[in-house]
Amino acid sequence: MRDELVPLLVAFGRAVRAAGVTAGSGDIETYCAAMVTLDPTDLMDLYWGGRTALVKRRDDIPTYDEVFRAFFLGEHQPVQELLTLHLKSSAQTEAVLDVPATDPPDPAGEQDEEETFMGLMASSVASVRNKSFVACTPDELAALRRIMRQFRLTPPKRRTRRTRPSRRGHRPDLRRTVRESLRLHGEPVALHWQRRRVKLRPLVLVLDVSGSMADYSRALLQFAHTARRASQKVEVFCFGTRLTRITVPLQKRSPDAALADAARLVVDWEGGTRIGSCLDEFARTWGRRGIARGGVVVICSDGYDRGKPDTLALAMERLSRLSHTIVWLNPHKGNDPSYRPQSLGMMVAEPFIDVLLSGHDLESLAEFAQLLPGLA
Repeated sequence: MRDELVPLLVAFGRAVRAAGVTAGSGDIETYCAAMVTLDPTDLMDLYWGGRTALVKRRDDIPTYDEVFRAFFLGEHQPVQELLTLHLKSSAQTEAVLDVPATDPPDPAGEQDEEETFMGLMASSVASVRNKSFVACTPDELAALRRIMRQFRLTPPKRRTRRTRPSRRGHRPDLRRTVRESLRLHGEPVALHWQRRRVKLRPLVLVLDVSGSMADYSRALLQFAHTARRASQKVEVFCFGTRLTRITVPLQKRSPDAALADAARLVVDWEGGTRIGSCLDEFARTWGRRGIARGGVVVICSDGYDRGKPDTLALAMERLSRLSHTIVWLNPHKGNDPSYRPQSLGMMVAEPFIDVLLSGHDLESLAEFAQLLPGLA
């Protein structure tokens, strides 16, 4: 892929220089060397790599943006050709989890530009956004996971008992007001205000990796890696016949390395299902330690449980008392708004579920990501 990449980047560097930006041959060479280690099929990497290597003056940024838009997003769209070549080569060398070996983009970029490029990348696979993970080809799944890495999951916030100074608070800050008055030898001062601090609620993902969820578990694990990279207050667990915590492996930046380490920890991959006993173990051990207390618990499962219904009901009742919100992602729900649970496990858990979504395609996961901040 390097043979197709270097001439493309050199042509772009010359186009930037022809537009009036001071970019020498050394700068273009630096750009090419940087893109070898980055992802050339990612518009964010292409943009920021070129902007860092080729642009030296702030006044040249609008010119660079115009050339970039015309070169990479014009009629020819060379990124599409690179993406096709990359998918063909990676489909033959992917690991068991079938995740592209590329790093996610730096979350420190500007929010508006990041959303713009996310929309551009999403438009390239708009035809499969509503396509179930089961029906997608390996190339389509790889493309969907590239867009999935652009998601920014933001857990809802809650007010704490601690306060902070504020210009327009809800109650007066008498301590600061008196201290300021004493500093002025008793002269009257303006009243200071304070409001409560806010913090993110914990987000807990509990993923079903049993045999009945084999067609969805890999995509959900990629989604969990995205959530773990987006926020530090995220815990991830997998279960089949036993519960396994995979939060630590998912801290790695590379999806390949993170998911491979997580897969080695899960010994019951694509095996049986004991939802009730696994959730009960989570509520009794990890939940009581504070991981799920006041947080959002997301359970990704189809509800097919081989255990006792009483155990599942007791575990869901404990979780409902510990957590703030319980979200259940059931792939069998699909896009049917009138869906009613059919399996016994879903019937038992339904009274304790606050939000029921599908999670069977990219669009449903994007819907969850958009809904998550509003669960305050």
